[in-house]
Amino acid sequence: MAVYTHGHHESVLRSHRWRTAANSAAYLLPHLTPGARLLDVGCGPGTITADLAERVAAVTAVETAPAALDAARAVAADRGLAVDFAVEDVHALSFADDTFDVVHAHQVLQHVADPVAALREMARVCRPGGVVAARDSDYAAFAWWPEVPALAEWRDLYRRVARANGGEPDAGRRLLSWARAAGLDATATASAWCFATPADRAWWGGMWADRVVGSALGERAVALGLADLSDLRRLADGWREWAAADDGWFLVPHGEILVRSVAT
Repeated sequence: MAVYTHGHHESVLRSHRWRTAANSAAYLLPHLTPGARLLDVGCGPGTITADLAERVAAVTAVETAPAALDAARAVAADRGLAVDFAVEDVHALSFADDTFDVVHAHQVLQHVADPVAALREMARVCRPGGVVAARDSDYAAFAWWPEVPALAEWRDLYRRVARANGGEPDAGRRLLSWARAAGLDATATASAWCFATPADRAWWGGMWADRVVGSALGERAVALGLADLSDLRRLADGWREWAAADDGWFLVPHGEILVRSVAT
């Protein structure tokens, strides 16, 4: 497994809890049926998982470490949803072939050691005629205004740390090629998050300001000798500068793939 670049700092979970099926899995929703059994790979704090569980018959949600599942369990319990949770490695899932109708992963393949092998495993546990779905952001394609120099430095630092950790930060553009390398016939689409209102800017910019200095990203950057604490504080200040701009705008593009599973 690659090292998870973000870690589980409060600022990271703050970002992940904002995610819903509507804003992060809209491309998948038309393909869900009430009787489906779904596997959610890398469920994080479980907000997308819970939304999906309200649309299908059964959901199993997996993460790589037991502690990472605690927040997701709490979300499911608060919403009265019956979700099964398990610790799993997407490169070697313990489930039998053809177990699920839908296998979903959001912002996962950019962090794994072998995304092609991960997609093969996701397809293996998906029944013939079922759906494999993956969505990942693409850091190189992020765009923003105003052109605060610190944000360009932040992106460069993030991409260097992510690759040092064994991940691929520009995964969005790679999903289709990874699917083809896995022998899968995928349909590729794209969608984006856009942060441009005063409330959006305060939340997105403030979250990243905290994340740069407080999360595993900053710790790893320092450990790798790519930045020191003063650098991280300067990048955090850049995020606050962007958030304070009346014309601030930030785009996070995502690649998406849908695969109709076939018998092997």
